[in-house]
Amino acid sequence: MIALKRAFSVRIFPLTLCVAVLIGCVAGMTVGGPSWWLGLGALMAGALSLLGLHDLRQERHAILRNYPVTGHLRFLFEEVRPEFRQYFFESETDGVPFTRDQRAIVYQRAKMQLQTRPFGTQLDVYRPAYEWLTHSIAPAPYASEPFRVAIGGPACSQPYNASIYNISAMSFGALSANAIRALNKGAAMGGFAHDTGEGGLSPYHREHSGDIIWEIGSGYFGCRTAVGTFSPERFAQTARLDQVKMIELKLSQGAKPGHGGVLPAAKVSAEIARIRGVPAGADCVSPARHSAFSTPLEMMQFMARLRDLSGGKPVGFKLCIGHPAEFLAICKAMLKTGIAPDYIVVDGKEGGTGAAPQEFLDHVGMPLRDGLSFVHNALVGCGLRDSIRIGAGGKVISAFDIACTMALGADWCNSARGFMFAIGCIQSQSCHTDRCPVGVATQDTSRQRALVVPDKAERVRNFHAATLYALKELIAAAGLHHPGEIRPHHIYRRVSAQRVLTFAELYPALDPGDLLAGTSDPRFKEAWRMASAESFTPQPDAVSR
Repeated sequence: MIALKRAFSVRIFPLTLCVAVLIGCVAGMTVGGPSWWLGLGALMAGALSLLGLHDLRQERHAILRNYPVTGHLRFLFEEVRPEFRQYFFESETDGVPFTRDQRAIVYQRAKMQLQTRPFGTQLDVYRPAYEWLTHSIAPAPYASEPFRVAIGGPACSQPYNASIYNISAMSFGALSANAIRALNKGAAMGGFAHDTGEGGLSPYHREHSGDIIWEIGSGYFGCRTAVGTFSPERFAQTARLDQVKMIELKLSQGAKPGHGGVLPAAKVSAEIARIRGVPAGADCVSPARHSAFSTPLEMMQFMARLRDLSGGKPVGFKLCIGHPAEFLAICKAMLKTGIAPDYIVVDGKEGGTGAAPQEFLDHVGMPLRDGLSFVHNALVGCGLRDSIRIGAGGKVISAFDIACTMALGADWCNSARGFMFAIGCIQSQSCHTDRCPVGVATQDTSRQRALVVPDKAERVRNFHAATLYALKELIAAAGLHHPGEIRPHHIYRRVSAQRVLTFAELYPALDPGDLLAGTSDPRFKEAWRMASAESFTPQPDAVSR
């Protein structure tokens, strides 16, 4: 009786019905002879019955043990939830990490479609966090020259004249071969640079001869020995290629600073192994820290070595700001050794094209604007800012994003996901599954075939050109001639319904030499005291100097 009652309960009844239909179909064919529709019914009911019986016996999913057959709907709905939300329920200003409006402007610029909007802004201009650029009653004429920045300090013999908007670090292995081809060809066509990411300089980066920023991570991929240490010989061989314009030492990344990473053995193909200089079929490890140096002083010496080995090309480093004292320790090492990078790239914690643990994504690392302001002011306070350029990356996809970033001290900006959108990314957020629906973030050759390189390269060029043209319009409206003239007081931010502040008020500036003179600014005072050129570790008992 109990078993019968359970069989007809709401939870189990779908399985009971499948079994009943199966019995009915079999009985029908037994009495009335063969019938295609009864056979089909028996086949379907039988399959669902077997599935339900398996659900009852399996021990992995509680919902399937309680709801055989119908419990699978939960997993189906969970699987299609992002697509339903994106295509049926999101408004133009909804969507994460990028809104539909943000994605749309990239798609439209990449395809050279109409970019104007009717009927006014859809944003609530009275909500906290709304921002705007001040405009001039006497706008300036549009700049006639492309916006570029010279990168290379006094020790650099091959400076690079870079665009102020470039492709940020994304490795082959994370992106498909066709995605790398399209990005690099677009960069070559548009006259801007393409960062390799830490996965090494692949043949696909070289195929179309676009300018390369070669990123060197803690795994030293492409310039490592058999045991994973830095190889000067292999580095020099690649760094001296004409196509390589700058060298970027990666200390950390916005998505998972301080974490490192592992490419599982199953994904380390013979091709990836050859490019990275690692064994095929074994875990490819990016350690959380570098082995080539262990102190700020050693780091400066290592960077000088990289510059020498590259033939005098610009050498810099990228990081997401963590402990403020650690960056200030690097600044003290610059002062003590007289060795300085040609540039520093500040990565915001909102960056990230790959997968990372949730806690790192949400709660580790300093956001771009805070980190950028800190780095800019630290260099100003040390008297180093004039000789060191600053790049910045972290959700920078529009002309206004560039303007805001440069107002806080950046000399140029990088974008990863913006250019991913340009080559067809639809924000499916399946980058780590190898099932990218548009062939951007996958190593599946059948999937990446969907990405047609000549077409997508054209879109990369278009997106870059249209974004910088929009920046020209913004700059001219503000009465300025170059984005380098944008200052913090040009950007306003609403902090409450009744209060508006400029970036100058939100991010107070240090005066040149303030740190050397002994600043009282609470953002820097204690961190500067604890910073030591001899160690990355903050020294709580250090005497200010």
